[in-house]
Amino acid sequence: MRRRALSALPLLLLAGCASLSALDPLRVQLAGLEPLPSEGLELRFLAKLRVQNPNAQDVPFNGVSVELTLQGNAVASGVSNASGTLPAYGEAVLDLPVSLSAVSVARTVLDFILGKGSPSIEYAMRGKLGTGWGAMRFESRGQVDMTGGLGAQNDVQRSVPPV
Repeated sequence: MRRRALSALPLLLLAGCASLSALDPLRVQLAGLEPLPSEGLELRFLAKLRVQNPNAQDVPFNGVSVELTLQGNAVASGVSNASGTLPAYGEAVLDLPVSLSAVSVARTVLDFILGKGSPSIEYAMRGKLGTGWGAMRFESRGQVDMTGGLGAQNDVQRSVPPV
């Protein structure tokens, strides 16, 4: 009896992984930034991430991490041990403290000013939402056209399936 239960365990695990890969990717957007006390050459913000679950099942989570790049340079990152459940076809706003390196931002701005005359700034936000079975990765990227103000252009958002 015990041997049968143990032999069925790998099949159950595979079935569980297969059901997770069938999930649609989460949608994650930056909903706001609030300043936090800073230290030295580091700026701190409380990022508000809007996470949308386009799936027919709840997604429990137990942690979140994010990295922001501008022009390919990592400029900010943050982690939080927040936990909860994203409701099926629902959303939540997660608070995430992020650190922004003033040196990295200055280097990126200098690269942009001294660059090849590109009229736009490329950005990317990558991260993952921890789950009990691994992580659900997400990525949002686009460009900000600097010639016509700060309107986002060519905005692309995608998520990576769970690992």
